[in-house]
Amino acid sequence: MTDPRAGRRCHNPLNALHSALYFSPEFAAEVEALGLAGAPRPYFSAAGYFAARSAAMGAVGPGTVTATFFNFSHTLIARHVPAVWAVATPGQLLAARLRAVDKLLRRLLGDDAPASAEMAEAAELALRAAGGCHPAGRPLSAAEADQPVAEQPHLALWQAATVLREHRGDGHIALLTHAALDGLEALVSHTSSGRGFTPDFARTSRGWSREEWSAAQERLRDKGLLDADGELTEAGTTLRAELEHETDRLAAAPYDRLGAAGVARLTELAGGFAATALANGAYPKGIFAGS
Repeated sequence: MTDPRAGRRCHNPLNALHSALYFSPEFAAEVEALGLAGAPRPYFSAAGYFAARSAAMGAVGPGTVTATFFNFSHTLIARHVPAVWAVATPGQLLAARLRAVDKLLRRLLGDDAPASAEMAEAAELALRAAGGCHPAGRPLSAAEADQPVAEQPHLALWQAATVLREHRGDGHIALLTHAALDGLEALVSHTSSGRGFTPDFARTSRGWSREEWSAAQERLRDKGLLDADGELTEAGTTLRAELEHETDRLAAAPYDRLGAAGVARLTELAGGFAATALANGAYPKGIFAGS
């Protein structure tokens, strides 16, 4: 089997390419053209995000979105879902999403990148890996895997990256639930590790109040996972490490399908594209810890 850590190293640049969409002006313009607007931060439209990311599952209700997105406030989700489906259909959202991806990747990577041999190779490898994502117990990944694959390699790469990202995320949520962490506790403990979003952006973009955030911190202290200063305890650090290790293990199947050489090559190609995208402003400044 492929080293699970190699799968994580491959996942990271693929996820960077996938997630950049939802912070882009291209995506904001597309969903606003459909009648969905309102962003708590520049280029992050809660209504558009909930609609476009859940659209592959159909016109689902707020409970399904809360269950599958996990660390967002149900109150925030219910403010927009199911109202979004009266404005735009899932099919319209999926089409708008791909139009935005096309414009975004051309802006970030250059107009020559979509038709390059490297893009075609990366798309082929990523699609092969995505074909190893089993649907059972993976609702978001399974829904994305059911979507028709675009002919253009850069769009196909993004779609495959999306299947792989949601496959890993679905498994991670199962592990968080097994660890008896609710969505907000998982979010607080992750930001306390110094990784991912800054606590302020994580809290506001996920729709949590300061009081709710503080209450989650107190619950984590009661569990022995957070100290008085809001830092992870030794037990908290150990738990987060175990969760990432087990997430790697549960996410290994698609990378096993590629084999070590295929994973290394996809990591190299996706890493190059992601580095270019990041250098060209794929994400707003200040939303990630240490940025």
